[in-house]
Amino acid sequence: MNVLIVRPDGIGDVLLSLPVATQLRNFLPNVTIGFLTSPSVAPLLERHPDVDYVRTIRFTDPLNEVRHAFSQGVEAAIFLKPFRRLMWAAWLARVPIRVATGYRWYSLLANRRMYEHRSEFAKHESEYNVEMIRTLGLCPQKVTRPLLYVTNEERSTAELSWAHLPRPRVVLHPGGLSARRWQPEHYRDLAVELARTGYGVVLTGSQMEKSHFDQDVLSPGSLPAGISNRMGELSLRELMALIASAQVVVSGATGPAHMAAALNVPTVSLFDPRRNNLPVRWKPLGTGFLLRPDVPTCGKCIGKVCPYWDCLDRITIDKVVAIIDQAIKASSLTTLHI
Repeated sequence: MNVLIVRPDGIGDVLLSLPVATQLRNFLPNVTIGFLTSPSVAPLLERHPDVDYVRTIRFTDPLNEVRHAFSQGVEAAIFLKPFRRLMWAAWLARVPIRVATGYRWYSLLANRRMYEHRSEFAKHESEYNVEMIRTLGLCPQKVTRPLLYVTNEERSTAELSWAHLPRPRVVLHPGGLSARRWQPEHYRDLAVELARTGYGVVLTGSQMEKSHFDQDVLSPGSLPAGISNRMGELSLRELMALIASAQVVVSGATGPAHMAAALNVPTVSLFDPRRNNLPVRWKPLGTGFLLRPDVPTCGKCIGKVCPYWDCLDRITIDKVVAIIDQAIKASSLTTLHI
C-alpha cells in the first residue's frame, strides 16, 4: 500500500505527525509512506527511515497541481488536519482511501472518517494523529518520541557555530514578536546572564524573526563574548544540526522546541496560557521543563485590556536561568506554573 500523510503546515505539526509514519511501518512492513508538506518544512523529513518520499505544495498552488500531488500511485491519503481544498484535490484524483475527521461538512470528501473532537484537548496531538490509523483497521500503539536524523557532516558544520564558546551550550530561539511571546529584551538579557555565568549561547531565528529585533535589542555591540547571533543565517537542516549539538534549547511554544525533543536535547519551553496552547495537547515529547504563567487559562488573547496582559513577563530571567541548569539533567518533562 502507498500511503500519503498530509500535513502541509508548521514544523511542530509535521513532527508530531511522524508517529503515524512509524506506526504504519511497524504494522505494515511493506508499506510505502509519503508526506505531503510545505516546501519550507520538507527538509525536516530528509533521511527519515519511516518516510519513503516527500511531496510539497503551497496553499496558493493551482488546483491541478495540488491534484497532481495525490496521483502517482497514492492508494490512501490521511488528512491529519482536514484542509478542504486538499481533500477536494484528493477526491478529484480518485485516491481510493481518503481518511479524515468526520465533523466538518466537507468530511463527505473522505470515505473513511474518524469521529473524535480534538477541540476537547483530551490528549496530545501525536495521540490524536495516530488514532487516525484506526480507519485502516489498525489499533494504535502507545506513542513514542518522534525522531529526527542529522548526518555527521551536518554535525561537523554545526560545530563551527560553537567555535570559541564554552559549555554547556544553550540555543535561544526567541521567535516572532507578539502579545503571547516572552519579550525580546528578556531573551537578550537571558543570553547575557547565561554568558556571564559560563554558558555558551547561540541565538537563532528566521530572517523575518530577526527583522523584528531592531538594533537597540540585539545590536552586535550589546552581546558580550560567549554569545553568537545566528538569527536569519541558518537553513532548517542547519538549525537541526545546531540544536543537535546543544545541551538545552530555550524557546516559546514553537517548532524548534519539538525539533529539540526529537533530537533528544532537553528543552525549556515558555507556553502562554491560551487554551489552544495547552501543554496536554502541544508539549514537546522530550525532557526538560515547560514553563507556564500561573494565571487563568484564556480562550484567546484580548490584548492590553486583560488584567493578565503581562502573563509571560511574570516568568523572570533568574527563574529561567535556574531552570536551564536543572533541564540539562532532567530525565522527563516537567510542567511548572510560575
